[in-house]
Amino acid sequence: MTTTLAPEPTLDTPLVIGGRSFRSRLMVGTGKYRTNADMVHSIEASGAEIVTVAVRRVDLDRTKEEGVLHHLSPEQYFLLANTAGCYSADEAIRYARLAREAGFNDFVKLEVIGDRETLLPDGEGLLTATRELVRDGFKVLAYTNDDLITALRLQDAGAAAVMPLASPIGSGLGLLNPYSIRTIKRRLSVPVIVDAGVGTASDACLTMEQGVDGILMNTALAEAREPAAMAYAMRLAVDAGRAAFLAGRMPRREVAMPSSPVRGMLE
Repeated sequence: MTTTLAPEPTLDTPLVIGGRSFRSRLMVGTGKYRTNADMVHSIEASGAEIVTVAVRRVDLDRTKEEGVLHHLSPEQYFLLANTAGCYSADEAIRYARLAREAGFNDFVKLEVIGDRETLLPDGEGLLTATRELVRDGFKVLAYTNDDLITALRLQDAGAAAVMPLASPIGSGLGLLNPYSIRTIKRRLSVPVIVDAGVGTASDACLTMEQGVDGILMNTALAEAREPAAMAYAMRLAVDAGRAAFLAGRMPRREVAMPSSPVRGMLE
């Protein structure tokens, strides 16, 4: 008896940002975890290679065991400095430079928040900071609203990747505007990484099915009842959503179609 193996799925290409290649399309943050052990186990379970660190909110002394950086080896993870908590372009630029001086690489996840209640990005401040940091040699991954015009301007300003939100930071509301995300992805040539608002695995899968290049998440893992278990679920969901996008879904129809052919049926 011969066994016929199913053909392998089409292999994906690596994710390339600013000239660096990555296997995983899931990026994770380091904030809000109940313990450092929860953080470490969740990052491991996620399979993520890129891990973001909010330089304004963590102790940059790697020797302190209670600090986040003590538990994250730059040899194991690509540590991405994050300007979270900055409310002006000047603040964001200053903390990006501080991170580089503290030993981080030239990549920065740039946040310039415009409103303290909604935590929505400040488009004008973001563009100003992007232009300045690009001139300073940074590879900028710019966190922004799900707005095509701002996304295009960020690309023109030299951003290495554009990161539109799925929904407001920490909301867990999932992907609110798939059309905007698909449009941004279709119009931009740099990678599009959805950031903020993903709450559970189905959100991650749906987001990846829009064709985006990756997802960054934090709260969905840190505030889950079992963070490491949720991280593993997100890993599977990101892979499944990406594979489904590459496979190409069947067309939607408003009428039923038989799943078996009608020609040649026995009377």
